[in-house]
Amino acid sequence: MRYRLALIGLVLIVAGSLLAWRVQTSGGVEVQEARWRTPEGAVVSGLLYRPPGLEAGRRAPGVLLSHGYINTREMQSPFAIELSRRGFVVLAMDMTGHGGSGGNVGAVGFGGPSALTFLRSQPFVDPQQVGLAGHSMGGGPVLAAAHAQPDGYRAVALVGSAPGLFGPPDEVRPDFPRNLNVVFGGLDEFAGLMWRSPRGTNLPDAAKLKTVFGVDTRVEPGRIYGDPALGTARRLDLPRVTHPWEHFSAGGVTPVVDWMQARLEGEGRPLPAQDQVWFWKEAGTLLALVGAGVLLLGAFEMALSLPGLGRLRRSPEPAAAVRGLGGWLALGLTAVLPALTYLPFMKLGALWLPSALFPQWVQNQLLVWALANTVLAIVIALFLRRGRPVFSLDIPRSLVAAVLSVGAVALALAAVDRLLHVDFRFWVLGFRPLTEARWPIFLAYLPLWTLHCVIVVRSLCALLAVDGESRRLTYLTAAGVMGGGFLTLAVLQYATLFSTGLLLTPTEPLNVIVALQFIPLLAFVGMIAVFTWRRTNSYLPGGLICALFLCWYVTSGTANHWSPDYPMTFPPAARDR
Repeated sequence: MRYRLALIGLVLIVAGSLLAWRVQTSGGVEVQEARWRTPEGAVVSGLLYRPPGLEAGRRAPGVLLSHGYINTREMQSPFAIELSRRGFVVLAMDMTGHGGSGGNVGAVGFGGPSALTFLRSQPFVDPQQVGLAGHSMGGGPVLAAAHAQPDGYRAVALVGSAPGLFGPPDEVRPDFPRNLNVVFGGLDEFAGLMWRSPRGTNLPDAAKLKTVFGVDTRVEPGRIYGDPALGTARRLDLPRVTHPWEHFSAGGVTPVVDWMQARLEGEGRPLPAQDQVWFWKEAGTLLALVGAGVLLLGAFEMALSLPGLGRLRRSPEPAAAVRGLGGWLALGLTAVLPALTYLPFMKLGALWLPSALFPQWVQNQLLVWALANTVLAIVIALFLRRGRPVFSLDIPRSLVAAVLSVGAVALALAAVDRLLHVDFRFWVLGFRPLTEARWPIFLAYLPLWTLHCVIVVRSLCALLAVDGESRRLTYLTAAGVMGGGFLTLAVLQYATLFSTGLLLTPTEPLNVIVALQFIPLLAFVGMIAVFTWRRTNSYLPGGLICALFLCWYVTSGTANHWSPDYPMTFPPAARDR
């Protein structure tokens, strides 16, 4: 029985990862790790998708893809899958400061010029038939590459992005970049920042877009303006999707595939743009993500059966016979305050600038929010105390059990990443391995996450320790308390967006999008707390597991704004948050 959960988790990971691998290699596509250096010495990483039939000297058109801010190359897999299965060679890059790439955000043209050089240098790529596509800040490397090699590409797709935002202002003109497809969600949260348009649906009337299209009248979505032969072709696609939905929907993927098929020549397997399979990869990585959560809990169960660690096992001791008014009030505040304080504390956290020790600006913001809520958790415990819970404490064994539990998931992820080039993810939520360069960053931030998680998990366990409450109700309560506030925040924000075209807080688009991933993350934190407390009568193993888990997640997926080789940069999208 003690191996059952771990075995189920491994089965889900293997099944989901194999499904994801099978989809991204459909049609005989080969996916491999790619690394290269910029002329300035920065290491840039990517995934190279190579269609079959190129071994005999045949060359295929190529497409360079770039993700947006605080994302990684895997986020662009819907585009990469659909283009590669049609016969395009695809390079999905990590921007500098992101994922496996060195430097910091914005360094050496975001890594875009060197990525285009690398793609065009491949012996199986036709260097005269290359397209560029970037989502959000991914427009930075794409446009930098177009500037560096004006004759090195034939077409560009900017998805939820705009010229003149991450590069020089003179990008906003009708002859740059060549053959441009603008794909912008009618519900995109960044319409004002990107195009100076009040709403996404108003984009056809935006003066900036008209300048790029070389017209003085309303731009008609779906119509081709200009001349493809002269490189002045322009087309606007306006699907009714949000910013993070643009790279996770047929509405965002279809126009890009269609544009590249129309503008580039030589793909080996032309297919209708609507013929798509990428969502099955997302189903596979979601299955693997669920399996990773099950494996983590199963690994902890197994750790308690190891010699020496078995001493951690204790039956939980209730702190109160019933949950009184004070207990319910404390649970309510625990649910509401993190979400209520999220936006103001993230704004305050922006004052904690990146440094050599703490180089991740977004992680700095998140920690200001987390540590402020640690203080609030202590205040709630002091003023709404309703009994004195008795917890067992064994620091050394708790630490070993936590490391073994999270380590099991890290090893599983490292294996599927190396063997299959997939990770554990779904939409905006994604786990990727810690690179060698990110381990010191992880260790620097870990003590702060540990302080937060141990105190918050202790407060939660004290509130849940009620005599006679069912196991199922305890899990549901913990997940609801931890994730319910952010779920409510997201519902309010996006209900307003869908009804009015603007977020409830329209000046906070990035932080609202970042908050989406904390709905499942914090709900799982609550489940970890209950699972470990019920087996040890201690908050410490759960708190340590959550600290390792959250610090790994944020560090591996968040952008670096400081590096020893490049001065710190502040891209406009980050400055204007």
